[in-house]
Amino acid sequence: MSTPTLLHLDASPRAARSHSRKLGHEFVTAWKTAHPGGRVVYRDLGHNPPPFVTEAWVEGAFTPPAGHSPAAQAEMRTSDQFVDELLAADELLITSPIYNLNVPAVLKAWIDQIVRVGRTFGFGANGLEGLVKGKKARVIVASGSDFRPSSPMGGYNFFEPYLRGVLGFIGITDVTFVYAHSLNDGNPQREQSLADADTAVKTLAVA
Repeated sequence: MSTPTLLHLDASPRAARSHSRKLGHEFVTAWKTAHPGGRVVYRDLGHNPPPFVTEAWVEGAFTPPAGHSPAAQAEMRTSDQFVDELLAADELLITSPIYNLNVPAVLKAWIDQIVRVGRTFGFGANGLEGLVKGKKARVIVASGSDFRPSSPMGGYNFFEPYLRGVLGFIGITDVTFVYAHSLNDGNPQREQSLADADTAVKTLAVA
């Protein structure tokens, strides 16, 4: 059997105070135990953000390579690195806070780098088709309030529908979310929520 690879994207701008980072560490530790020799590729998006899409990027992504300008060539080298990491991974782990009801800008920047025609999606007999198939995505979400889809504030959660939509668009449909919610100081649910999330991520890592 081939050695499995986990691609871990960390989107929090915080360091030691980040709950999503701590839970991600717990997931990776359990995953390594369950997959001896498994490889983890780590991208710290929160501290090293991907570049935003530029005109040169659009040129590179949507015109023939033979005519690319030096700037477009450089943009595609960067984008290809992100895409290659995703395609080489067996599993994707995203650890992130919710910002303003949706994904942080750094995570959106990564998404914009990897959603590429001809590489992660294409056009088949039935129209648009995701090319990134056979992979699992696990998403650990931290939030000050309770934005779980089943909660009274779930209607404000655009994080999960968006990620499910864009990952499904490129072919990743096996997506599981774990929420560490109600983390604002003084919230009586805080400690129980963290404990439940910790148990859930450790169980998910070995599933």
